[in-house]
Amino acid sequence: MDDLHPGFLLALLIVLLLCSAFFSSAETGMLSLNRYRLRHQTREGHRAARRASELLAHPDRLLGTILVGNNFVNILASSIATVLAMQLWGEAGIAVATVGLTLVLLIFGEITPKTLAALRPEMVAYPFSLPLALLQKVLHPLVSSLGWISNGLIRLLGVDPASKGSDSLSTEELRSVVRESGASLPTNRQSMLLSILDLERVTVDDIMIPRNEVAGIDLNDDLDTIIAQLRTTPHTRLPVFRDDINQIEGIIHMRQIARLLSHDQLSREALLAACNEPYFVPENTPLSTQLLNFQKQKRRIGIVVDEYGDVLGIVTLEDILQEIVGEFSNQDALRSPDIHPQEDGTHVIDGAAYIREVNRALGWQLPCDGPKTLNGLITEALESIPDSGVCLQTGAYRLEILQAAENRVRSVRVWEANDAPRDDEQL
Repeated sequence: MDDLHPGFLLALLIVLLLCSAFFSSAETGMLSLNRYRLRHQTREGHRAARRASELLAHPDRLLGTILVGNNFVNILASSIATVLAMQLWGEAGIAVATVGLTLVLLIFGEITPKTLAALRPEMVAYPFSLPLALLQKVLHPLVSSLGWISNGLIRLLGVDPASKGSDSLSTEELRSVVRESGASLPTNRQSMLLSILDLERVTVDDIMIPRNEVAGIDLNDDLDTIIAQLRTTPHTRLPVFRDDINQIEGIIHMRQIARLLSHDQLSREALLAACNEPYFVPENTPLSTQLLNFQKQKRRIGIVVDEYGDVLGIVTLEDILQEIVGEFSNQDALRSPDIHPQEDGTHVIDGAAYIREVNRALGWQLPCDGPKTLNGLITEALESIPDSGVCLQTGAYRLEILQAAENRVRSVRVWEANDAPRDDEQL
């Protein structure tokens, strides 16, 4: 090699540096590919994606090929740089070659190509997958031998080299993927996907219509009262009971009695005959499960019961869909709590308001793991039914009871603790 022309050695050194950059960028690019996007493109028939996927199916072979090639060109480059430096500067060239080649390799053979590959993995990995596949075939005997030795050492450490980590995402990881999707996924679709994932956390009793707000038909009422109620109801389905909703007889669909109503031929017997069997739902059923149950049972409304069989309220398919897509019916206005913003930045809220709906409407984080309503939250915190004017703080929120009557809190003024009202409104 001492007899070779310096110009030839320099050209060979540049080629080796390019090869080093190729292997470095190929390694980072291949390992930085988004596996889910890669699978999608593979299913779509993308040829380069298919090659990359086949290479990544055996990461030990891929890394073995890259490392063998990278180490070979780096060691050969080091030898050539030393010879070239000694031809130019004599014995001092050894130190020059060591320092100079280290800097050059770091900048042009490692840092720059790897940074580029990390920023644009597909731009690097896809075109490089073809030469990598060819090199893997050529170096297969050597890579297999080295892999056999490496796997033996790994087994000595108590690790099975055949075991692979799972690529599946947990629910929390999937939430992070959706949140970080950025502009590629519209905000409303992000919200819907996150709501679907949250269905496992939310149970039926979190969204049910409580029994005291359920509109139903009492068979013990006068027939004229029943007919008037059926003619004016905004609901499509109504529970039918005697005296109390715990004595439920069935569920009536307005379509089934529309003809009788239009001809004034409705009777209690005809009403009962048109009723469907009531469908009962345990209160702690997750919404994800209940959605599937509604589908299996071909139902749209369920009667929520506690562990003793007492009716707590009703839940509908619309309630669950609303959890996913948000409000889409003016029926929600009939159930939603009145939230009245004040000029001083506070909000006057009905005590019967659902905490989850308040949080959703105002972007707050009032605790909703225990009581479901604002009244329940206050009475649990104070362990009594408070008088008007009583104030308390829960988390980052301050609450002032404005009106309490009929054994419950009827009206509350709420604000965030760091958004204190004016001086004449201080606690």
